[in-house]
Amino acid sequence: MTTPTNNRIILLTPSLTYRATAFLEAAARLELEVVRGLDMPSPLAKYWHPTLPLDFRAPDRAVRDLVRYARANPVRAILSVDDAATVIAARACEALGLSHNPPSAAAAARDKYLMRQALDRGGVPGARWRHYSTDTDPEAIAGEVEYPCVVKPTQLSGSQGVIRADTPDQFVAAFRRSRAIMLATGGEAGRLLVEEYIPGAEVVLEGLLAEGRLHVLALFDKPDPLVGPFFEETIYTMPSRLPEATQRAITECAAAACAALGLREGPIHAEFRVNEHGPWVLEVAARSIGGLCSRILRFGAGMVSLEELILSHAVGHPLPYERDPRAGGVMMIPIPGAGVLRAVEGLEEARAVPGIEEIEITLPLKHNLVPLPEGSSYLGFIFARADSPVEAEAALRTAHRRLRFVVSPHYRLMAQKEG
Repeated sequence: MTTPTNNRIILLTPSLTYRATAFLEAAARLELEVVRGLDMPSPLAKYWHPTLPLDFRAPDRAVRDLVRYARANPVRAILSVDDAATVIAARACEALGLSHNPPSAAAAARDKYLMRQALDRGGVPGARWRHYSTDTDPEAIAGEVEYPCVVKPTQLSGSQGVIRADTPDQFVAAFRRSRAIMLATGGEAGRLLVEEYIPGAEVVLEGLLAEGRLHVLALFDKPDPLVGPFFEETIYTMPSRLPEATQRAITECAAAACAALGLREGPIHAEFRVNEHGPWVLEVAARSIGGLCSRILRFGAGMVSLEELILSHAVGHPLPYERDPRAGGVMMIPIPGAGVLRAVEGLEEARAVPGIEEIEITLPLKHNLVPLPEGSSYLGFIFARADSPVEAEAALRTAHRRLRFVVSPHYRLMAQKEG
């Protein structure tokens, strides 16, 4: 592998994301020079003049531009802060001889259809599934589907477009709705997955791969039941309350899933269902935990962030993997309903709840709120620390109850009613 002597890295980021801030702050603490490979097609780039404008929707061109820049300005690592550019980063790293996941592995972790194929080949436990073209008439296939089932787009994240169906009529409606969501997000006509619904508790494993070896950084429980018809995540707590033997089985399943996909380097975010038959893989992403959730994680002496851990690994100077042992939790504040956010009240009362470390409202006032399955954002995040995950969960729920969200109808809906 090429080992540049400089401290320059490239971070691939969408033009609108708040995940980049944590990586930029981590890079500053590690004294790394950051170049942002910003998803900004040419018509916009000529006005904003970013250092490294890229078009993530034209991956071949983005890889060429990225490699050309890195050859003229040597870098130690190229990372994508979220799903949008993991394949672009892998391809560029391969061309430059930098540490990376194989592009085929990055693609499989990005596309649920490719992922299911790879997991099946590797014998990793997962749902039975079928795939259908978005051009398919759902009424024509409703009789061949096993119920209950889950319909999902192949490349969206955060449960966007994921819908459970228990009957043929529900399936037809779910298929059409999921297809519309996929196309509305800018996706092209392609595939929808139809998976067997797996009952059980849901957990999340946050890990870091180093030369194919999985280092578990945290195992989160999701204490709210996620039974559908939509699958909005709310609370994560740690450490997991599952038996040690079950936790070991999840870790082994995660390692097998990464091997089946071909992932070897960098962060992974893996989701599982767990029942009396053991763990079942829902999906594995070649990125770290979403939103602002990483703030609940600290490593070493409790001062190292997840992003510092990821960046230090990427440049070949790994930090301690041991997590701060204190219990904690995060709530992704759910969208209370469709409309326009007018006010968030009760913040001081919520912050006064014992155990609450921080509350951050990430959506601005006057923002249009769109709930799942069409929506892709949370209203904000609540963070808690406590002596046990049970107490952390209780603090999160108490703080959330003290918040009041003032939401008015969308202007379009108001106009329709007035008309």
